[in-house]
Amino acid sequence: MKRELNKDFIIWLSNKKQEDQDMLNFRLASYEKFLELENPDFGPKIELDFAKINYYKSDTEKVENNWENVNCKIKSTFNELGVIDAEENYLDGVSNQYESEVVYHNNKTSKDIIFMSTDDALKKHPDLFKKYFNNLVKYDENKYTALNGALWSGGSFIYIPPHTHLDRPLQSYFRIDSESLGQFERTIIIVDDYSSLEYIEGCTAKSYSSSSLHAGVVEIYVGRHASCRYSTIQNWSTDVYNLVTKRAIVEESGKMEWIDGNIGSEVTMKYPSCILKGDNSSGNSLSIAYAKCGQSLDAGAKMIHLGKNTKSNIVSKSIAENTGISNYRGLVKITKNAIGSIAKIKCDTLILDNKSSSNTYPKNIVLNDSSVLEHEATISKVSEEKLKYLMSKGLSEDKAKELLVMGFISDFKKELPMEYAVELNRLIKD
Repeated sequence: MKRELNKDFIIWLSNKKQEDQDMLNFRLASYEKFLELENPDFGPKIELDFAKINYYKSDTEKVENNWENVNCKIKSTFNELGVIDAEENYLDGVSNQYESEVVYHNNKTSKDIIFMSTDDALKKHPDLFKKYFNNLVKYDENKYTALNGALWSGGSFIYIPPHTHLDRPLQSYFRIDSESLGQFERTIIIVDDYSSLEYIEGCTAKSYSSSSLHAGVVEIYVGRHASCRYSTIQNWSTDVYNLVTKRAIVEESGKMEWIDGNIGSEVTMKYPSCILKGDNSSGNSLSIAYAKCGQSLDAGAKMIHLGKNTKSNIVSKSIAENTGISNYRGLVKITKNAIGSIAKIKCDTLILDNKSSSNTYPKNIVLNDSSVLEHEATISKVSEEKLKYLMSKGLSEDKAKELLVMGFISDFKKELPMEYAVELNRLIKD
């Protein structure tokens, strides 16, 4: 059954999830804002027909914690992706979302953390949920945060108590298997004082002739002397619009790291952000975007320095081939009171042919005299000389290009868990 976007559908969705009146009112206010707002006036052109998107689909009525009880079709899909084997071997907890709902969740750690679907968190921890929901990413920021506010479903809610360190990462995996589907998960992560978390996110979709939409929202709160690393490898099919808002706020001496890999999608607009609120806090973003035929990937990062002696580092790797467009777009702002702060940006681009392009759109602002901001950008093309040299050693032209690309992203791969680095190698070779 196709779910069309209107007030009746939003009321139905809220009732199905057994939400209170406050959440229904929030959804309806978000929907009204979605109708008011226009598409962004920057970045790739968004050509979505909202009347053709299915806004909700679920093949299960509850979240399973035993993999054997999961729907056979869903189980087969995740097994074919190799997700379950990887999860069993090296993770402390997993959450798998299929279409609009989380279908499987398993928290393996015995430590006193909260890790569950965001829908369950609203029911089981309402006070904690409401304290953080819609505080860092407001529903009325843009058309797609508003759409997420109206339709959010699934995603992960994580709370790490003070002085808690997990031995292994937590992971969520998101899968779109239907044509013209909209997926709108909402993820909230709180890493309390003196704690740490490593979180991994994977995203894939089947390929169809009509467009699907992924419009997720992520809000992360990093406490004093705490740290969070959020790694993403998205390999959406080339009919998916990937329009995501991710933001973290970092307290005194806290640290936030975004490790962001963009391989798939037709269009991506994603700029993971850090608000460095506390003195001596830091934010890092290391990303790659590999645009091939027909893809337009507009990615980057934002760093807002509020506290004193804060530090940020952005490294962006862009690759383009066969008419692909891979752009860096970013904002770094060192405010008047953020004295003694340091920001570094490095943008590296590799263009593999004469049919592709890459651009850099930085906005860098420094509002005090005691801070330093450095921006370095390089662009290079694969030269005939390099290709001929590698081919003289017995490599085909495709293998020679592959070798050059692998060398170009080697720094990024080093930051990934081994299983994800191997998966990244496979995706790029494909």
